Amino acid sequence: MMVTSVLQTLSPDGVEYAAATESAALIDRSERGKLALSGPDAVAFLDSLVSQDIAAIAPGHGADSALLTHKGRMLAEVRVLRTENELLLDTERVSLQALFDALSQFRIGYRVELHKRTLELALLSLVGPLASQPVVQPPAADEHAHVLSEVGGRSVRLVRGRLGVDVLCAAGDRDAVWAALLAGGAVPIGEATWECLRIEAGIPLYGVELDETTMPQEAGIHERAVSYSKGCYIGQETVARLYWKGKPNRLLRGLRFSGTPVERAVLRQGEREVGAVTSIAASPRFGPIGLALTRREAEPGDILAVGDTSSLATVVELPFTSAPSERHH
Repeated sequence: MMVTSVLQTLSPDGVEYAAATESAALIDRSERGKLALSGPDAVAFLDSLVSQDIAAIAPGHGADSALLTHKGRMLAEVRVLRTENELLLDTERVSLQALFDALSQFRIGYRVELHKRTLELALLSLVGPLASQPVVQPPAADEHAHVLSEVGGRSVRLVRGRLGVDVLCAAGDRDAVWAALLAGGAVPIGEATWECLRIEAGIPLYGVELDETTMPQEAGIHERAVSYSKGCYIGQETVARLYWKGKPNRLLRGLRFSGTPVERAVLRQGEREVGAVTSIAASPRFGPIGLALTRREAEPGDILAVGDTSSLATVVELPFTSAPSERHH
């Protein structure tokens, strides 16, 4: 692929990006995997399985969590929303099967029912400084706060997400809700724009930055997805030991490129391989940027060689917060 073609593929549409950063933008993310747990033991059951303190989540609120292997590696990153009657779970589609299998396998002995919701529920995401304007604003500013409301005459659940407001509705109501949000001023955006926003915010994606070799501390999600005071759960011993007594070998970092970024390119610090590029975008605000899990020796400000190209990458803290003052040539 030619360099110009690569840059075009990575570049978000200008109108879309402006809406996402200056007003309100809308994208359909219904492909995410969605499940629900109900029954008198639903909270206790999920609490025994994942890294977050599920019992501490009040109805109308939620939290990020992780499903781990016995060695503390990630099988899924899961958002948990607690309602009056059930726990709603959503995760990347690539990790849905692992989550479903674990919930099915370990619920024996618990009074809990597992429900499939992926095809039953649509998930639309509003992003931007005016994301709350086309809809009723969730009742609290904390992330994952959620409330039942109406959009376009249809029942919806509004959830405060990482980048704006998520709108959950019945799959059959998706088109009506979508139309109402557009009528309220939101501009539809595509995957390239959403991906750019995700990278700018430093949000790792399961199946890209995260996989079954990754620990929560390496991905930088432990502060929001792991409880170090709750009872036992799968993988707790390894995760807790690393937290209290060690340091992760790798860390999620941002990259600013001097030239065209190359996805999956090996990153080298001198002669030593320290990681690989996982996600890339041509940000209108920050230039060519990306994410990578790098060895902890690669610290912010360090300059890394990128694969076999002449491009260099400067390691930065996440999220991206300011435009680069200078470029490498």
